Amino acid sequence: MKDINTKGFSTRAIHAGQEPDPTTSAIMTPIHLSSTYVQSSPGVHKGYEYSRTSNPTRRAYEDCLCSLEEGQRGFAFASGCAAMTTVMHLLKSGDHVVAGDDMYGGTFRLFDKVISNNGINFSYIDLTDLSTLESHVKPETKMIWIESPTNPTLKLVDIKRVSDFAKTKGIIVVVDNTFMSPYFQKPLKLGANIVLHSTTKFIGGHSDVVGGAVVVDSKDLEEKIQFLTNTLGGIASPFDSFMSMRSLKTLSLRMKAHQENASTIAEFLENHDQIESVLYPGLKSHPQYDLAKEQMLGFGGMITFYIKGGMDQARSFLEKVQVFSLAESLGGVESLIEHPGIMTHASVPEERRAELGISDSLVRLSVGIEDVEDLINDLKQALS
Repeated sequence: MKDINTKGFSTRAIHAGQEPDPTTSAIMTPIHLSSTYVQSSPGVHKGYEYSRTSNPTRRAYEDCLCSLEEGQRGFAFASGCAAMTTVMHLLKSGDHVVAGDDMYGGTFRLFDKVISNNGINFSYIDLTDLSTLESHVKPETKMIWIESPTNPTLKLVDIKRVSDFAKTKGIIVVVDNTFMSPYFQKPLKLGANIVLHSTTKFIGGHSDVVGGAVVVDSKDLEEKIQFLTNTLGGIASPFDSFMSMRSLKTLSLRMKAHQENASTIAEFLENHDQIESVLYPGLKSHPQYDLAKEQMLGFGGMITFYIKGGMDQARSFLEKVQVFSLAESLGGVESLIEHPGIMTHASVPEERRAELGISDSLVRLSVGIEDVEDLINDLKQALS
């Protein structure tokens, strides 16, 4: 489609990177399962040589993601962890990374148990305080790693201010945008250099595909990530690319529904006598509510709250839900509930969890797109 990148978000989600198949005019991009491609002469081909390097189905999906994030180039990976691992190979031994203190447990495990073994050093700090960031930056600092909102306590980082500061130091800014999706937040437009997703979550949206993605803002980073992608090989399969590209077509509809339900549920929880406090960027009680309105186009489908009492009360509540499913992960059309301290953040040391407020009474909701009355009634009966 001519000038696709000038179209609206929903139009790009359906059409960007995709044209009717030139052979059959099929409207859906075919799943190209070929591992290799015939060349008419050595080095003369139609843009594809070997599917680890590039694949037509994966490339269509990557181009669609890139359009939605408004970047230079997109890359699709077999998982969010594969995407993170590839990005971290931009660094070398002796480099230093400043990362948020509150992040997905799998990210912390990768950094703390694997990447740090390669001589890369990390400082985990509260990135909501710019003065703290400035005091931790060293001459060898090469990357700032942001989650916003953070997982699981939903703290917000001022992406533009951090990116403006990083530019003065020549530091790469990476933003994990999994919780918001490009529908609600565009980190590259705020000055970040790399945006990353676990596409297993809201982008996939149906709890049936594991994947990851990276979108970069420059030709230089495109060339580096392309080299690393081809060399490390953690690519998304053609089938997974097809499934995720199909999911992108309804991303705007799903994100609207996630947010509408989450906003209603957050208000319900905030007024329930069995709930100590609720963390949701769309509530005026959120300490960074103004920043949420400034840098995000919506508040998303994730809610974290503290139930009154301790582990026994939390466990009883989690065992009683019926419409919500007790499971790890997030971002699917079905509503999920989990206990970060035991489940998604168990790899984070207990003392660090305590510092971050990941207590026994902390519960995380991934609000799906069911009828909101059914979700609220489910929470009511489980809390009663």
